[in-house]
Amino acid sequence: VHGTAAMLIDAGYPAAGWQGCLASDIPAGASLSSSAALEVASGLAFVTSAGGTIEANALARVGQRVENDVMGFPSGIMDQLASATSADGAASLIDCRDLSTTPVPLPAGVDVIIMDTGTRRELVDSEYAARRADCITAAATLGVAALRDATLDQVGALNDKRIRRRALHVISENIRTLDAAAAMRAGNATELGQLMNQSHSSLRDDYDVSGPALDRIVAMAQNTDGCLGARMTGGGFAGAAVALVESASSQSFVAHITESFEAPPQQQAIAPTKLYAVRPAAGASVLTSPH
Repeated sequence: VHGTAAMLIDAGYPAAGWQGCLASDIPAGASLSSSAALEVASGLAFVTSAGGTIEANALARVGQRVENDVMGFPSGIMDQLASATSADGAASLIDCRDLSTTPVPLPAGVDVIIMDTGTRRELVDSEYAARRADCITAAATLGVAALRDATLDQVGALNDKRIRRRALHVISENIRTLDAAAAMRAGNATELGQLMNQSHSSLRDDYDVSGPALDRIVAMAQNTDGCLGARMTGGGFAGAAVALVESASSQSFVAHITESFEAPPQQQAIAPTKLYAVRPAAGASVLTSPH
């Protein structure tokens, strides 16, 4: 929170002190963007308390600077943009090059279920930064500004096996993201679920950011009636996964996974397994008390 105030002031925005209570129902360390939510919410509170305004994209950039410059974690801006700009009832298609966000409604008849394995990780201490470095190396080797500018046909030019796998994931994941948006617009929940399954396989096998608990709960979900697809979410290694489930099966799905899942011996949970049915909500806003 202190870092958010400092980055706001550094960027030229007004920031006034305030007395209040910070509360959240997002579990910390579960790969559910709890830090981004805190940065965006507290940043909006600081600026509003000073009588100022800030555009949602600018607020997201401030949050990213907190991660990069204060916390020392080389994150992107996706989480902050989601917290700042999301539209009620829709997923967000984010372009990290121009910071544009496009709302994409979810298909009818499905629920999004967050599956918290109870395992935790600290991104600063993880291999997240190493993955970013691998992607920078891959892009430089291919002569492109970023891997979004490369094609699958170019991946074979990468001689280093690890770098090639990292590039394969990023390029194919970008394709899957656009395909997922198209499937959602068409109301095709089955295709969306299949793309989620493919995404998890790529994150596990090519990007190497899954973990034993995540793999176990995703596999269990994928083999449970009513589940159309599942994948890990967030920075990876531990934490939570997300499942797309037919609405008619949501209650039985949640009950089955909650009762049946146990973290594997090599990655013990430090918190109970919890499943949440969630819905897309609007980004950060100021609510005025009627009293």
